[in-house]
Amino acid sequence: MSYAYDPELAPWVAMIPRLTITDIEQTRRSESAMFADMPKYKAPVPVESRDVIVPGPQDAPGVPVRIFAPAGREGDLPGLVYIHGGGFVLGSVDLYVEDATAIAAEVGAVVVSVEYRLAPEHPFPAGLEDCYAALTWTAANAADLGIDPARLAVGGESAGGGLSAGVALLARDRGGPSLCFQLLGIPELDDRLDTPSMRAYHDTPIWNRPNAELSWDYYLGEGVRGTAGVSPYAAPARAGDLSGLPPAYVTTCEFDPLRDEGLTYAQRLIQAGVPAEVHHYPGTFHGSSMIADAAVSKRMNTDRLAALRRTLHPAP
Repeated sequence: MSYAYDPELAPWVAMIPRLTITDIEQTRRSESAMFADMPKYKAPVPVESRDVIVPGPQDAPGVPVRIFAPAGREGDLPGLVYIHGGGFVLGSVDLYVEDATAIAAEVGAVVVSVEYRLAPEHPFPAGLEDCYAALTWTAANAADLGIDPARLAVGGESAGGGLSAGVALLARDRGGPSLCFQLLGIPELDDRLDTPSMRAYHDTPIWNRPNAELSWDYYLGEGVRGTAGVSPYAAPARAGDLSGLPPAYVTTCEFDPLRDEGLTYAQRLIQAGVPAEVHHYPGTFHGSSMIADAAVSKRMNTDRLAALRRTLHPAP
């Protein structure tokens, strides 16, 4: 199938490594090399980082997190619990250092990046509970972290966006930490795989229907996706009530199988009375923002950072 990619992105499509998660171990061994040539972020201000093990859920001894914060800050800053992407099976804090550093530096925030357990070794709810444990620890230790508890948010990209939506639902339903914002970047939200974009995009770069099918099979267990018993905390698109959730910023890409579930979730948030800002980017594909010099990628990054600044540093 041919796609009308943005002219600045189109030449790169043939050069992007074809990501497949059929062989998880092989892909994990090679994922760092796949993205090794991506431009390195140069922070406009120094950012300090440190690794901490925080108390985990009952079935885990602890959850590793990496805390990023602008050096020499004065007073409390907003906090963001950051959840990396990777289809529930890939990714790590190390692979997403650039993004967490950029948010800390350019938004002026304390970023707590979570090294949650990955499927299929640790299927749902392991990874989600790790992320929720990191949120509760961050809220409980806000004073020591230099975080203003009234400006605590959760966010991530791809599976990290889906996990962020799940964490927001858990926080609401468990009476957990109050969240001021949820950042849902190109989120993975719906195991039913029955949207027009999911049915259409079998051969798009980085993410496509075959990867989506495997992703949910690894996360939920084979034979579970699409069945009636899937938890809305695993697949937030299944949640019947979205009222009472924090304001959201949702992004989608045109040639991304996840496009329609993101747009539908944003629309449902709005219908439930949740303030939601939605940005859809024509000509893009899942993960195309890694082509950082393209104008549309710069716009995506600028828009996202601006949304975080507006929400986490509200005007008096």
